[in-house]
Amino acid sequence: MHYPKIVWGGGVAVSAILMAAGVIVAQQSRPLSPRGSSEAHVLGTWTTARKQGGTAGGSTYENGKWLEIGYGRPLKRGRNLFGSGADYGQSLLAGAPLWRAGANVSTILKNEVPLTIAGTTVPPGEYTVFIDLKEGNWTFILSRWPAQQTYDPNNKAALWGAYNYTPDKDVVRTKMTLETLAHSHEQLSWEFVDVTAKGGSLAIAWDRTQGLVPFTF
Repeated sequence: MHYPKIVWGGGVAVSAILMAAGVIVAQQSRPLSPRGSSEAHVLGTWTTARKQGGTAGGSTYENGKWLEIGYGRPLKRGRNLFGSGADYGQSLLAGAPLWRAGANVSTILKNEVPLTIAGTTVPPGEYTVFIDLKEGNWTFILSRWPAQQTYDPNNKAALWGAYNYTPDKDVVRTKMTLETLAHSHEQLSWEFVDVTAKGGSLAIAWDRTQGLVPFTF
């Protein structure tokens, strides 16, 4: 790391020291797993507006409903993420019964429109998302467990990550389709893919593995 040259006279030295300290603090405070989100805007209609709209061509998208997934975005940083055999997924679970499929605060799905997943209708609302990791066999789980926004060991009514998860609040459990990707993805990502007026898929990608679960409207 290169620090500003300190000239010992007047306020110059003090300013240089403060600049160097600011650089160090900024580097130390940057989160290892930044918070992220992915959205889809669905079931609306495009209309030509009389006034200039917010999109190319001046059209507007009206009466759309939002789908959003919010999650912590850990990075690979050279790790063997999933492992194999009896150790498969254990480093990601870190003692929890399921994978939070992200980092820190539990992964959260918000849907403004009913979704049908594996034959189950998921009403509009907010749900926590987990994955039961088995080698070659991932199970997607939506739960009514609320998420703690900051860790509180005394809060038994909400979860931090997947710790203390129990299945009694499950809404959906379904197998995910696993794919091997052509490139290694450094940072974990959730995305809405193949979205049409009939539905789409929710996809998680990290390293060379992608897991998908389809939904319909």
